[in-house]
Amino acid sequence: MKKALITGANKSIGLETARQLMQMGFYVYLGSRDLEKGQEALAQLQAEGLPQAEVLQIDVTDDRSVQNARQAIGEKTAVLDVLINNAGISGGMPQNALSATIEQFKAAYEVNVYGVVRTTQAFIDLLKNSPEPRIVNVSSSQGSLSLHSDPLYTYYAFKGAVYHSSKAALNMYTINLAYELRDSNFKVNAVGPGFTKTDFNNHRGTGTVEDAGKRIVKYAIVGQDGPTGKFFCEETNPETGKIPW
Repeated sequence: MKKALITGANKSIGLETARQLMQMGFYVYLGSRDLEKGQEALAQLQAEGLPQAEVLQIDVTDDRSVQNARQAIGEKTAVLDVLINNAGISGGMPQNALSATIEQFKAAYEVNVYGVVRTTQAFIDLLKNSPEPRIVNVSSSQGSLSLHSDPLYTYYAFKGAVYHSSKAALNMYTINLAYELRDSNFKVNAVGPGFTKTDFNNHRGTGTVEDAGKRIVKYAIVGQDGPTGKFFCEETNPETGKIPW
């Protein structure tokens, strides 16, 4: 049975992604900063007839928490097949380039960038033990420099100096990570789930968590002939999914 770790898996897109992987036969570690909320998510999945999961307390902004999570999984398995870096925050509003506070930037980068780095580096040894390791960094088309400099882009007017720049930084980390792992069986990609209706955006999104989960899962199970080091958002490009950095 393949094993996956998803950060921020206690609700919304993370929980739905876990659900879909479990339906495919994966054993899923539900990463949750709040242990109680993680247990509630686990109970929900079990009530749906999906028992192959457990909660992993992990705060991606805290070195000790991440290392404790690594130790906890390492005591149960020597192999991790999939890492989905899903945990993220918006950074609060407003996010104007001239008025957003340094504290906003620090908080967003701590989760959206540094948290991904911490988690990836902590679990890379277990991933290397998998014959087909996969890393999906949950990004956003809002982190595309090319799209946000194009007045014809659908969300061109929806600027956010804090969140968007953090996702752009995450994208560059993804490029570098994929490059460093290029001579291995790893597949490392950035995936934008689309403008999904969740509490992350006060349910103003237009897409469903089911569709968002499918988009992430697609690259969590991509074959050895699949892409690596690429950026995808099927909402923006329904034909191939690939979008510019």
